[in-house]
Amino acid sequence: MSEARAHEPHAMEAAVSHEDAVVGNEIVRHKLSSRLIHWAVALFFFGAMFSGLPVWSPVFGWMANIFGGLQVCRWLHAWLGVAFAVSSLAMFIQWFRVMQFDKSDKKFSLKFYVSFSDDEDPDVGRYNGGQKFYFYAAFLGAVALLASGIILWWPTSFAIPWRWAAVILHDVSFIAFFAAMAGHVYLSTIFEPGTFESMTRGTVTKDWARTHHPRWYRQVTGQATSKDKEL
Repeated sequence: MSEARAHEPHAMEAAVSHEDAVVGNEIVRHKLSSRLIHWAVALFFFGAMFSGLPVWSPVFGWMANIFGGLQVCRWLHAWLGVAFAVSSLAMFIQWFRVMQFDKSDKKFSLKFYVSFSDDEDPDVGRYNGGQKFYFYAAFLGAVALLASGIILWWPTSFAIPWRWAAVILHDVSFIAFFAAMAGHVYLSTIFEPGTFESMTRGTVTKDWARTHHPRWYRQVTGQATSKDKEL
């Protein structure tokens, strides 16, 4: 039995309520509450998206049958949108402290980040600048979707200019959020293997942490990385 396999149950047990804990060849990255909130945001977003598409365009009208009709989609989309906004707020509160920008993030470039470059910065901590930027952008997107959604939910309570502005903001926010979500899924699965497990099991391997978040690895393990020796 390998070392990682031998320590696997203990690492997952530690991931229930602890973070930054080293167990064998693994490091706890996300505790259970963080993972549940993360998956709640994803679940409610896709639920709101699929129930909202038939309302958005006749092209997706056939999808209404999945939910029991267009009228069901209308109220289901609204309430799932509220659940998405509430879970997004919970995630913002949960991770706000660790998502603060620091001096190492001054080197962050959005253009560089969206190019999916595999160059790693030896000073990257628990989260890199791109992840922090995505965190705040996602929260602002959720706020925009909620604000515009409220106007669209009760259109007669608002003037016509507000309604048109809400339609545009809701559509643009949804398209941007979906594109960002697709990029997020790509980065956490295909681009950086081992990342997805941090949101399922709650742990990553030491090699993953040493490669992608060397400063966090040093802080958690107290060990230097090969990149430190190159500096």
